Amino acid sequence: MYYAIVAEDNENSLNKRLETRSDHLARLERLKEQGKLLIAGPCPATDSEDPGPAGFTGSMIIAEFDSLEEAKGWADADPYFAAGVYKSVSVKPFKKVLP
Repeated sequence: MYYAIVAEDNENSLNKRLETRSDHLARLERLKEQGKLLIAGPCPATDSEDPGPAGFTGSMIIAEFDSLEEAKGWADADPYFAAGVYKSVSVKPFKKVLP
């Protein structure tokens, strides 16, 4: 089943995000290679593809896991969470309908 992982960033965490980005993306690449990643990306703090120093307000990942517990465990192990980028993370089952 798919699960939506929605994270909210701590304020002023852009530098931590940039420092940890390669480790965060490597985990997402592994999900992608396994055919489990539906979509992933950050939420810009401004209405712009590149928010510059405004940074981001959080991230969203929708990926396939065997259970809610597995999805939560994967989210809890995210390098952004360990580095203090994420203030909070929620994980919910997600049903893909379209496209």
